[in-house]
Amino acid sequence: MAFESLSEKLQNVFKKLRSKGKLTEADVKTALKEVKMALLEADVSFKVVKQFIKSVQERAVGQDVMNGLNPGQMVIKIVNEELISLMGSETTELTLKPGSAVTVIMMAGLQGAGKTTTAAKLAGKLKSKGKKPLLVACDVYRPAAITQLEVNGKKQGVEVFSMGDKQKPVDIARGAMEYAKENGFNVVLLDTAGRLHIDEDMMNELADIKKSVEVDTTVLTVDAMTGQDAVNVAETFNNKIGIDGVILTKMDGDTRGGAALSVRAVCGKPILYVGMGEKLSDLEQFYPDRMASRILGMGDVMSLIEKVQESIDEDKAKAMEQKMKKAQFGFDDYLESMNQMKNMGGLSSVLNMLPGIGGKMKDLEGMVDEKDMARKEAMILSMTPKERANPDILNVSRKKRIAKGAGVDISEVNRLVKQFEQARKMMKQMPQLMGTRGGKRGGFKLPF
Repeated sequence: MAFESLSEKLQNVFKKLRSKGKLTEADVKTALKEVKMALLEADVSFKVVKQFIKSVQERAVGQDVMNGLNPGQMVIKIVNEELISLMGSETTELTLKPGSAVTVIMMAGLQGAGKTTTAAKLAGKLKSKGKKPLLVACDVYRPAAITQLEVNGKKQGVEVFSMGDKQKPVDIARGAMEYAKENGFNVVLLDTAGRLHIDEDMMNELADIKKSVEVDTTVLTVDAMTGQDAVNVAETFNNKIGIDGVILTKMDGDTRGGAALSVRAVCGKPILYVGMGEKLSDLEQFYPDRMASRILGMGDVMSLIEKVQESIDEDKAKAMEQKMKKAQFGFDDYLESMNQMKNMGGLSSVLNMLPGIGGKMKDLEGMVDEKDMARKEAMILSMTPKERANPDILNVSRKKRIAKGAGVDISEVNRLVKQFEQARKMMKQMPQLMGTRGGKRGGFKLPF
């Protein structure tokens, strides 16, 4: 996950600070030297790191901090506040015109950054907010780019406007505007062509589109895994054509996080969203305060609550509660609970948002076995509907058939059945596991 290494290093630094009863100026300087190294290793811009450390040090060696009751925690608080400031302090929303007025968003970026998929993700986000978006296929160069947009648009339930790959992108953009106005679309998302590297032809094409169509917002899609290069790309695009915001993709991958910490400070443009996975729903609003909390290992409980509320069907949760109370919990329900966890990004994604876990994911890798979850799912799907509804009928011959169907050893089927029986007993004895949050049901505790 993004920031895992940085988070681990920073937590080790702060652990040393907290262990000291009173801090000296030398203690703070030593700690900040380690923070500086951790940030540089995370591929944060050198200029950004230098200014960041200077700001923290000026605040941290003040009298109020050094003589406070808990100076170690005060330093951590200052680092947290400076990280938030570095990433933009406040969440930046896309500016959308009211009512039926058409908002034009131009998506730009290099090839391989995930621009086309991100355009479809963003369209889905806007649709869920009550907008009527239109995706426009302006990438006439990359093979299958138009098809990819059409496939993703269909999955999102969003219409795609295309004129094939023989027309000029400027003409396609103009045609899309007429079509949008005639058919009641109020957001137009232009999926423009990417290149393997920045070149004048690409920049001129984007500039031509902006001249011929009134673009309200230019969003740059940047691959977070490219680290410092991502920041250089953002700066170049901003200088050449002007951008209004950035979407960082692949933040769930093995990225060191430097782009997220540098892009706002370097080019002065906000991060709007972050891509946290390959699914079309894996696009998260960027909250500087929540991201700072994740980096410092404080978790991100607010995002976790929102994920639960989005992923768990309230009616299904109520029905599940009744089944648990009556001990009618079957393997279909077990499968449903696994699917809900999957919709939230998997167990590792959920654990990463819990306080104190962020920098310890390496220690938990043995416990978070996503492949084991997939095997369990295969075993359950190898059962007949009757077996899933009534697990008590699972005898040896049935278990052998299930094992064969799932491609596992019968011992794994026995282990699954045993775990299920234990979970069912626990649910029967502890109906209070069912909880509420903020007047809405927060769902049930997952039995695995």
